[in-house]
Amino acid sequence: MNAAPELLLIGAAILVGLVQLLWAAAAARGQQDLKWAAGPRDEDMPLSGVAARLDRAFKNFMETFPFFVAAVFAAYLVAKTGPLTLWGAVLYVAARALYVPLYAAGVSGVRSLVWLVSLVGIGMIVAAIFLA
Repeated sequence: MNAAPELLLIGAAILVGLVQLLWAAAAARGQQDLKWAAGPRDEDMPLSGVAARLDRAFKNFMETFPFFVAAVFAAYLVAKTGPLTLWGAVLYVAARALYVPLYAAGVSGVRSLVWLVSLVGIGMIVAAIFLA
């Protein structure tokens, strides 16, 4: 049985998220030592610069990823997958992969457009669910 490409793209999005998580954690360890990280973290140790941007980018991913997964599963379950859902999923994954290095580099205008493209991708998947 072959999986729908949209379901495979959920797997790709998971990989994007894991890379983000590891990149953000590695950058944070440069500012927050291992003793603090392994401890109870009772006191905040704020991040700055690239580490802070990577942390915010990961949090942003975590805000949109559940919507992406829900949209793909809903489209799959109601048998509404097709070109619109496939291209929507591709847009989401590609935009999320591009978003992180743009955010890390401090590129603001283009980064916001790339974020919007990821939301358009989710919107395309949702639109397919309601199309006849």
